[in-house]
Amino acid sequence: MSETKQVPYSGDLVTIATFPEPAEASVARTALESAGIDVFLQGETANGMIPIAFSSKLQVRQEDAAAARAVLAAAVNSPESLESVTAAEIAGETN
Repeated sequence: MSETKQVPYSGDLVTIATFPEPAEASVARTALESAGIDVFLQGETANGMIPIAFSSKLQVRQEDAAAARAVLAAAVNSPESLESVTAAEIAGETN
């Protein structure tokens, strides 16, 4: 099991999205982390325990806010499909 990298940060965090469902928050966090953007998910534990009562706030550094919003918008506007991922894997196997 890999350990989570702890990055000290003393600046302000910006909330770029709020999620009532824990799974949606987790997918968004993964997308941002894959893009190399450090993420803090405020309320993650409470939201996971009682989703109807709490929401999770996806927060990033102020200087990463625009890039993070762009990553999330791209994920919503052009979501990966099973077919596109499979085609990419097949193409990679033949090259």
